[in-house]
Amino acid sequence: MRLLISFAALFLSVILLQLSSGGVGPLDVLSGLQLGFSRQEIGFLGSAHFLGFFIGCWWAPRLMGSVGHSRAFAAFTAAGAIGLMAHMMVVNPYAWALMRVASGLCVAGCYTVVEAWLQAKVTNETRGRTMGVYRVVDMGGSLAAQMVVGVLGPASYVSYNLLAIGCCAALLPLTLTTMKQPETPTSPRLRPRLAVERSPLAAAGVVVAAVSSASFRMVGPIYGQEVGLTAGQIAWFLSAFVLGGALAQVPVGWLADKYDRRWVLIWLSVAAIVSAMVTVAAAGFGTIGIMLCAGLFGLTTFPIYSVAAAHAHDFASNEERVELSAALMFFFALGAIFAPYLASVLIENYGPGALFLMISAAHAVLVIFGLTRMRARATPKDRTQFVSTPRTTFVVGRLFGRSRNAKKHTD
Repeated sequence: MRLLISFAALFLSVILLQLSSGGVGPLDVLSGLQLGFSRQEIGFLGSAHFLGFFIGCWWAPRLMGSVGHSRAFAAFTAAGAIGLMAHMMVVNPYAWALMRVASGLCVAGCYTVVEAWLQAKVTNETRGRTMGVYRVVDMGGSLAAQMVVGVLGPASYVSYNLLAIGCCAALLPLTLTTMKQPETPTSPRLRPRLAVERSPLAAAGVVVAAVSSASFRMVGPIYGQEVGLTAGQIAWFLSAFVLGGALAQVPVGWLADKYDRRWVLIWLSVAAIVSAMVTVAAAGFGTIGIMLCAGLFGLTTFPIYSVAAAHAHDFASNEERVELSAALMFFFALGAIFAPYLASVLIENYGPGALFLMISAAHAVLVIFGLTRMRARATPKDRTQFVSTPRTTFVVGRLFGRSRNAKKHTD
């Protein structure tokens, strides 16, 4: 308990950062719609965010090595705050895209600092409890961030200023903590090919997870607006997606440890296709039906990244886990960069239902590829334990890698 209390400053910084960075995506969508941005321009903003995220994941460990944890966190937070405050000063979608690169850079950089700090302080005895609390804080902050959209007016300087204040406030707990700043860890080598070599299906799975998650979070508000939801209802719509994903983690983890993970991945994709089609069909059945479908969609798509990651780690040695986690995050980031823009183009040309048709097509490809891969080799008898893996930074493998080191025998 004393250790968790000592991490309170880090966890509070994560919550404040989530409230700030998690609200800017849907707020940008609603603001862009009000300001007359095209659907493609709005989708481009979401892609720009993940481009900044990718850059931040790569750069943050190197910056920490140069200036230390606290200064690196301050630098990334400043970039995010500047990007937020500049929104209503220059009302242009391409200028906003540069600002969203800054917000993505902020998220990836700050999470890298927090996770590196946690990694340096936890031990094998305290890792499980600490990571459990960290996941609850992260998911809780993400859920609350979606609700922020309901109380912020779109295309308002005050709204973006409030988010910037939250971003700046995230500086206070971490920079004022009395905990000694840890030694800078060595950054993992980024070897994307490692993920493909260990499990082509896992690499494809994390890309599809990115297509589902990034397009829904960044372009989902356009769908909500097209089917008649208000700004407050869109906040509930996005929150239902996150809540559904949170509720799925434990039962899906149990299934992934008990049965062949490839079948779990395949049936999750089948369920995702069904939930996507049901969501499209429920557009005319009222607000409650739309909300329930969003929760169902999150339930079926959110755990796919963790199941794919667990399957990849089944074929990896303990020494490869950190680099494998970074490689999987690389593929997730690639999918997340392109998915929002593609989704917005499809919505622009074919209507709001095209978002879920695109996601369904991606999952159909994963089902076919999964069935093909099952003929290529058998699943290993000794498997790693399922871990609900956050999609935050390239160094997240350092936190969760040792949880997988103990092999779990399955018949």
